[in-house]
Parts: sequence; C-alpha cells; structure tokens
Amino acid sequence: MHKASIDFEGREYSIETGRFAKFANGSVMVRAGDTMVLVTTVASNKANDELDYLPLQVEYREKSAAAGKFPGGFLKREGRPSEHEILNARLIDRPIRPLIPSSWRFETQIIATVFSADPEVEPDTLAALGASAALMLSDIPFNGPISEVKIARIDGEFVVNPSFEQLKISDVDITVAGTDSSIVMVEGECKEISEETFVEILLFAHSKIKELNALQMKLYEQYHLEKREFEEYAPPEDFCNFIKEIAYDDMKSYVHTVTTKEERGQSRTEIYEKTLEKVIEKFEEKEEYIDFDFEKNTENILQELEKEQMRNMILDEKRRLDGRGLEDIRKITCDAGVLPRAHGSALFTRGETQSLTTTTLGTKHDEQMIDGLKPVYTNKFLLHYNFPPFSTGEVGRLTGVGRREIGHGNLAERALKSVLPDPNEFPYTIRVVSDILESNGSSSMATVCAGCLSLLDAGVPIEKSVAGIAMGLIKEEDRVAVLSDILGDEDHLGDMDFKVTGTSDGITACQMDIKIEGLSVEIMQRALEQAKAGRMHILSIMNETLHAPREELSKYAPRFTIITIPQDQIGAVIGTGGETIRSIVKESGADVDISEDGTVTIAATSQDSSDEAVRLIENTIRKPEEGVIYPGTVKEIKEGIGAIVEFLPKKQGLLHISQIAHTRTENVSDELSVGEKIEVKLIEITRDGKFRLSRKALIPRPDGVSEEESDSRRRSPSARYGKGSDSKYPRQRK
Repeated sequence: MHKASIDFEGREYSIETGRFAKFANGSVMVRAGDTMVLVTTVASNKANDELDYLPLQVEYREKSAAAGKFPGGFLKREGRPSEHEILNARLIDRPIRPLIPSSWRFETQIIATVFSADPEVEPDTLAALGASAALMLSDIPFNGPISEVKIARIDGEFVVNPSFEQLKISDVDITVAGTDSSIVMVEGECKEISEETFVEILLFAHSKIKELNALQMKLYEQYHLEKREFEEYAPPEDFCNFIKEIAYDDMKSYVHTVTTKEERGQSRTEIYEKTLEKVIEKFEEKEEYIDFDFEKNTENILQELEKEQMRNMILDEKRRLDGRGLEDIRKITCDAGVLPRAHGSALFTRGETQSLTTTTLGTKHDEQMIDGLKPVYTNKFLLHYNFPPFSTGEVGRLTGVGRREIGHGNLAERALKSVLPDPNEFPYTIRVVSDILESNGSSSMATVCAGCLSLLDAGVPIEKSVAGIAMGLIKEEDRVAVLSDILGDEDHLGDMDFKVTGTSDGITACQMDIKIEGLSVEIMQRALEQAKAGRMHILSIMNETLHAPREELSKYAPRFTIITIPQDQIGAVIGTGGETIRSIVKESGADVDISEDGTVTIAATSQDSSDEAVRLIENTIRKPEEGVIYPGTVKEIKEGIGAIVEFLPKKQGLLHISQIAHTRTENVSDELSVGEKIEVKLIEITRDGKFRLSRKALIPRPDGVSEEESDSRRRSPSARYGKGSDSKYPRQRK
C-alpha cells in the first residue's frame, strides 16, 4: 500500500493505492475530511483497430450508504445515473480525454464511486483528482496530471472547494481543471461578474490546481506502472503524399468558397469520391496494400488536409469558412409568441442554428424533487434541451436523453437562473424546453437566447435579458486567431470551445474546453473581451424583439391567489387522509397548497376556479352563525321528518319538513332530491350543538297564504301518521 497526503486549505487531502480494487490497471482512494471516493481505471488488453475514435467511458456514481441513506423508489437500490451524476462524469471526462493519445484504441473505462460523504466536503472534484491519479499510476498513456477545484466567492473572498452550504451564499460557483502549465476546462455559474474578475478566478484556481498536481506526483514517485507500449498507426508516407498532392487544389478551392453547411458536406463528398477513385487506381494492385482500408485512410488524410487549409486561411487571411471576419456574428432573427397555446415561446435563429423554446408555468406540485447524498430538496426552475437527429439533417433513433443534451441543458439553465425573480414574489415552478431545429455551432447558446425570450413572452419578471456566445481559437505557435460565434466545423478543427453567457452587466455562466496547452492569460482576456462585444450585439437584437416581460400572463397559465388561515385550522382544510383538500381541488378545478404557517396558495387557470377554491376553504374553516344564509347540498331525505343538508364542509343540519315551504309538505321528495343545491338559513344552534335550518325563511310567501298559516307548526297527515294518511295505526295526539 502506498499513500501520499498534503494539507490543502486547512484540511488533509490524501491519495492511497494498493489497498482497494487491485485488479484494476489503476486504482486510488481519495479522501478529504470524511469524504472518500474510489476511482478505478481499466483498459482492455487488445486494441480495436476498427475504431476511429478514442474509446473512453467515464462513470460517476454516488452510493446512498455513503450518506447513511436508503435509495428512493420501490426497488431500494441504486439504478441508472441521475443528472447530477452524469454532469459530474462529464466534469471528469472533458479534461481527461484530450490528455490520452487520440490514437489509443484500447477500450478504457474510468469509474468513480463515492463511498463516504462528508457534508462539508463535496466529492465531485475529488473524483476528477482520483481519475487523474489512477491514470498516472496505471500503464495507460496519459499526459497528466490534472486536478480540479471548485471556486466560490463569499463576501468578496475566494473559497476553494466550498461546502454545499457555502455555495448557497456564494455569488460564484466555477469548476476549473488544469495541468501545471495550463487550464484545460472551466464550467460554472456566477452572478454577473466582470471579465476581470473571471480572469482572477482562473489564476487563483490554477495556483491551487498545482498544489493538488504535486500531491499526485508524490504518490507517483512512490509507485507507478510502466506505460503500455502500443503502435500508433500511420498510413504509408507515399500514400499520404499522393493524396495531399492530388487533392490540394480542390481542397483549397473548397475551403475558400463561401458555402452553407449542407454545401460543404456535398463538396467534401465530391472531393472524397474523386480522390478515392485515383487512390485505388494507383495503389490497389500493389502487394503492400493488400487488405488496406483505402476508404478510411483516404477520409482521415483529407480531414487533416482540410484542417490545415482552414486554419491557415483563418490565421493568414483573417477569413472564415462562411466568409465572415474573426469577430463577425452570423445573421440573427428573433420571434416571440410563436406558439399560441404555450405559456411563452420564442424562435431564435443565428446563421444555421435554430432553437424553438417554450416556457411553462406550473405550481408547487410541479417542482422537481432531488434525492441524493444531500438532504432532499426541490427545484423550481428546470431547463431541458433536446437535440433531434433532423437538426443536423441526419437519421437517428429517438432514445433516451444523451449526456450531451443533459450537459448543454444544464449550462443554459445556469445561465438564466441568476436573473429569475424571487420565488416568494413569483411563486411559479418554471420549465423551459429548447428543441434544436437546426444545428451548425453553439446550439446551447441559442438555447440561452431563445430561453430568455420565451421567459419574457411568458411574463416572467426576469431582472435582465441574457445572451450567450461561443468563442473559438486557432493557434499555431505565435499565430493566434480568436473567433466569435463559431461554426460546428470551427469547433471540430479548432483549439478551443469557450461558451460565455451574461447580461449587459456581467457574466452569468461559462463553459470552456481547450485542446492545447499553453493558453496565456492575454489570450484569455482577449477572448473574454471579444465575447462581451458579441454578447452586447446579440442582446441589442433580442431587445428589439422583446425587451421586457409581457404585462399579462398567458390566459392558459395558472393564476395564484394567496390567503392565510389560522394554523389550528390547517388540519380541517386538509381533512382525514387529505379527503377535504382533494374534494376542494376536484370541485374547484384549482391546485391548492398549504404551508405550515397557514399560507394557502391557490393556482387556477380562471378567476371563477380560484374564487370557488377560496370560497370552499373559507367555508371549511368558517364557524356556523345563527341568522346567516348558507349554500347547502341535500345529503339525505327523511320522509315525514325533513332533509339533512350540508351547509358548510363537514357540517350538516336538519331542514325540518315544516321549514321546507310556506305550504304544507306532503312528501319531502316532492320538494327536494339528494344532491340538490339549495340556500338555507341557520335559525338555531341547539345546546347539544345541532343545527336547525330553514328554507322557507328565504322564499317569498305565496299569494293567498297567510302569515299565520305559514308559521303554523301543523304537520301533514304523513307526518302525523308516519307512512301515509291511510295508516292502519294512527298515532295519538298528546
């Protein structure tokens, strides 16, 4: 067993190997406080040469037992990963993947498992630290180490790896990963911080990252495996040179021609087919090329040639694939209120990227319950991102939501979250759904813009508008080009994908992935300033469409009415087993929620529904008073006696036969029926708490009926003799 530890921010951080999971290629237990995360990495023994990508899989799992909890649900065991676990897996994958050789074809899996959870120490950054350490100690090639830290800012002071409670009072929540020489990933949210503050956070985080990298090196010096030797495949040199020679002019012409995404795809296909035909003609008969994959190798070399041509054009000519300059933003169009039945909707189009986004307003019952290692809590703002295959002109299966969709949706959600109104002032649960209809670069940033417009269209009183932009980078030694509003091809062939969202006053969220080392602070500041200029341009166009929330909510959105009842009456409104409140909801058509302090929130899509719920609740807690008129419901007919009428919820009284009408009532069922709605007057509360009601007191006396006759206590023959006037055994009067 080998172990290394350091004092990090007043807490011992340790990495241990050789004790747990010894069959893995690399295995470490990372500990800080009482939080312990086991991270393993395993690579298959045989390369899969049929693959043309790095086969890396990263999983992050939290065991409920780590926090002394049972898993929720019927099965009471952990199942598919939650969104929280998927997002944490992405935070490990994104900085790790670029540091494993791209030609590595051995299927590799990293699994991080939280086995002990200290409420004061979040496990996410420990998992990334462990992933790097496990790779460093294993025989898997890895250009590390990397470490990850989370930065908060409380009362103007930066805090490293804050607790869950500290994050609640922080205006910054940014995760940064890096090597000793550069930052490779950034992800987080903030409350309108300046670009200068953002750079300060990165520099501060990098200084702490170096300390954790040093911890890994302490363990590496004690123990590590020799790195596995593997053959990095490269096609024959004469084959490469031939393709570059015959395709050079066609590729240069293609790169320098302003085209759409679809046209570029067609041009690539034409160049590929033309080149492949010549390649096969020249090399097919040669003995050394028997069983050679001409299609795959030709395609790979053409991609390298395209990458080289595109990067040179941008660096030398300051010109991009679609003809724009480095700082130019694609044409933007915005429309709000495009869907008549949605509570809010917007269509945002930027170049060949388009998002149709809806906003739905719900009640407390629509909140999302989050159950994990932390205490159960609810989320009142949800943003979901969908990326159907037709958005890229492709055919694909519609299966479950992918990790990319979850990650993009989370970024957009964090971008908009900081400008939402106080839930106490706007008590709606809000769901924003972005459906990407076209995609050619930065659909997550289109989601932010469309999401903001749909919130405004729904009448949500957000503080300020938010826009997002994706920045790119092309760097060859001293030649540098920072690109605003990158295309999909520029993302794929470039060195950086840096997404920045914010208002006119500051940054609200960010996500950065860098494929190269040595990104200077000067380049970062340049990218941030260029992103700010682009963001302001986009905001100006959005404001022309909708610059403030609609004054009225959609007529299809629920309206809230808030009343207060005495705390000792909460039980009466809820009823046994919730019977009363369910009855109120069913009868009124409104949603009703009661807080412990007696605050009752009523959500309804019409004023009548809301008023009915208020009336039913007030009647439930209302105390009966003599002389007051009540709406009642006939619950039971008692021939010869009268009717039982419910005049307040759970309160019933007798409507005596003599109080039904001014004239003599022969049969009660001739005047009333069960379920009939009538008005009654409470004429007496007896000593034993019973209620005497009158209907007669509320209806005009018929012509020809004297007051004496109306007030007479004489009963009908049926009342005197029980079942009818021809009763065989008449009762004797006293």
